[in-house]
Amino acid sequence: MSTDLVVVEDGPITTIRLQNPPLNLVTVELTHALDAVLAAIEANSDVRCVLVTGTGERAFCAGSDVKEFESLRGRVGEGKLLLEKAVYRRLGKLPVPTIAAIQADALGGGLELALCCDLRVADERAKLGLPEVRLGVMPGSGGTQRLPRLVGPARAKEMILLGDLLDAATAAEVGLVNRVAPAGGAMEMARAMAETIASRGPIAVREAKRVIDIAGDTPLDEGFAAEMDASERIFATQDMLEGAKAFFEKRPPDFTNE
Repeated sequence: MSTDLVVVEDGPITTIRLQNPPLNLVTVELTHALDAVLAAIEANSDVRCVLVTGTGERAFCAGSDVKEFESLRGRVGEGKLLLEKAVYRRLGKLPVPTIAAIQADALGGGLELALCCDLRVADERAKLGLPEVRLGVMPGSGGTQRLPRLVGPARAKEMILLGDLLDAATAAEVGLVNRVAPAGGAMEMARAMAETIASRGPIAVREAKRVIDIAGDTPLDEGFAAEMDASERIFATQDMLEGAKAFFEKRPPDFTNE
């Protein structure tokens, strides 16, 4: 499902491309379009990995359209933020791995969108940050919660309270991005990672993502129990047998998601 604002390339590796040039700003209309796209992906069991990127060379996504701010004052603004939180959460809760290919700057709501993904690859020229306080507002679509869980509270406070931007190399040093790509190569690097993930056992990948995602909010013993339950489900699959058989036959496995 593609729209004027969100373009989708379907397949085992599905690509979601924001298309609101030149900065791919997050509007209410774009958020609704993204929600519809994510719903379709949730219903498609053939998807193995999802890539999220932007159109153009100026920005992966530069966040909200500041022109909307005055009209969003009060409960209208609350509604916009609630919508974004729900849609961003939907992205974060996709059962398959997601990779943000940050081909250019990821700012404000754009970085909050990237934070919903499991992995992030940034172009070496990209800048990343949550500069909302410069405009007298604060990150309101998950940034104050997801960023500290990723880089720690001290670094998150520095980024949010100062409103400073990080270059890609520094973002990698603090754990904000997983890999830095040469200029123009973020999508290529992200796709290579996605192809590797797509070649792995799909049931095992989904279960591993799910169990990792609960680790930070679950007592250790409960986490161990969830891990055991997931392992039992995996060991009941045909894919587990295929993986072992391929190992002994020294060939790539042919996983069937069964």
